[in-house]
Amino acid sequence: MKRKLLIGLTCLTGLCAALPASAQFAKPEDAVKYRKAAFTVMANHFGRISAMAQGKVPFDAAAASANAEIVATMAMLPFSAFPEGTHGTDKGTPKASVWSERAKFDEGAKALQAESVKLVAAAKSNNLDALKAAVGNTGKTCKSCHDNFRNE
Repeated sequence: MKRKLLIGLTCLTGLCAALPASAQFAKPEDAVKYRKAAFTVMANHFGRISAMAQGKVPFDAAAASANAEIVATMAMLPFSAFPEGTHGTDKGTPKASVWSERAKFDEGAKALQAESVKLVAAAKSNNLDALKAAVGNTGKTCKSCHDNFRNE
C-alpha cells in the first residue's frame, strides 16, 4: 500500500509541476527548449536502465530504482510544452499531427506515464526479468509515439 501511495504522490507531484508550465512560456521557443530538455533527461536515465536490461552494464537495483524514479517524474513534464504551431519537418521535431490528433497524442502521453510507473515498480522489485519486461514495454510506448508524431 505504501508503494502505491508513493507512486501516486510522485505522479501527482510531476503533474502539479507540469500543469503551470504551459502558462510560463513567454515564447514558443521556450516551450520547445523545455520539452527537449525534459525528453533528453528522460532518455538519458531510461538509457541507463536499458543498458542494465540488455546486460551491457551490471544490474544494480538501487541505480535502476533511482533512474526509474527520474524517468517517471520526467514523463510528466514535456507534454505541457506542445503549444500549437511548434511542429517542424526536421528530424526529431513533432509532426503537425500532434495537434490534429491531439486526443491520440494525449493518450500516448498517458500511456508513457503509466508505463513509467510500472518501470519504477519493476526496478524496485530487484528482479532483472521484471525490469527487462518493463523496459521493453516502456520502450514500445516511446516508439509508438515517435512513429505517429515525430519526424524521423
